[in-house]
Amino acid sequence: MSIAKRKMDVSGAVWLSGFSLILAFNQVVIKLTSGGLQPVFMASLRSFLALVVLGIWMWSQNIALFPKRHNIWSALLMGFLFYFEFVLLFQALDWTTVSRASLLFYTMPIWLAISAHFLLPNETLTPKRILGLIFAILGVALALLDRPEEGEASLTGDIMALVGAFGWAGIALCARVTRISEERAETILFAQLLASGPLLLISALFFGPFVREVDLFDGLGLLFQVFVASYGFLLWFRLIGIYEASSVVSFSFLAPVLSVALGWLILAENAGWNLVFALVLVTAGLILINRK
Repeated sequence: MSIAKRKMDVSGAVWLSGFSLILAFNQVVIKLTSGGLQPVFMASLRSFLALVVLGIWMWSQNIALFPKRHNIWSALLMGFLFYFEFVLLFQALDWTTVSRASLLFYTMPIWLAISAHFLLPNETLTPKRILGLIFAILGVALALLDRPEEGEASLTGDIMALVGAFGWAGIALCARVTRISEERAETILFAQLLASGPLLLISALFFGPFVREVDLFDGLGLLFQVFVASYGFLLWFRLIGIYEASSVVSFSFLAPVLSVALGWLILAENAGWNLVFALVLVTAGLILINRK
């Protein structure tokens, strides 16, 4: 018997706003920590360490580490998509700004909505959602075409962040079209971390030396990422289990807004008017796409 989920309340809004802030700050931490550790190698360390933290917690709670046999292939696919998503995002943050990478990466609901229209029943694009897609895609196009004359904002990094969003959308789609949703959220996350760690480590061989100029701050930054990759994501799954999914996902527009703000505040990134306008278009699009 399914349990009716709650409508969004003040407590849920506070938790989701806080989670969005953590995700936005994590992008800044990745950018700063990449000065000491190669980003893809750092992503592999994050997966391995988060795997240990999550595994110990699951063992203490008597939660199965591995999915049922008939869900193994789905879990492996999600693990590969998890790897694909983060190898692109982490390297993108090394080659472009936090503001631009976050804006493009958090377009995931756009690509999920388009895919769901063709693959999922009762997920057709309404006129309101189509308008949202138009706004968001125009924002993406503006962000890609707006090339700053100076600063760290390569087109390659921008495109990697955008394609990384496709991997994230693929994970969400896989969770909805396969039986993997039978599994506990912890088990699904454990499988993703288990599959992504070795793949990220192998990929790191192609992105230069593993260690740059590492210091204590880089170690603290890595530990923060481990926290986000384990308990942070579990918080998200817990909120999805309590509140209506549409209400939870509607908060996704906060992450790119906060990322642009933190990039400007902490990293002194130049958020020009074109990028701000692109952010407005994408945010409006995400709200229209997710709002029921």
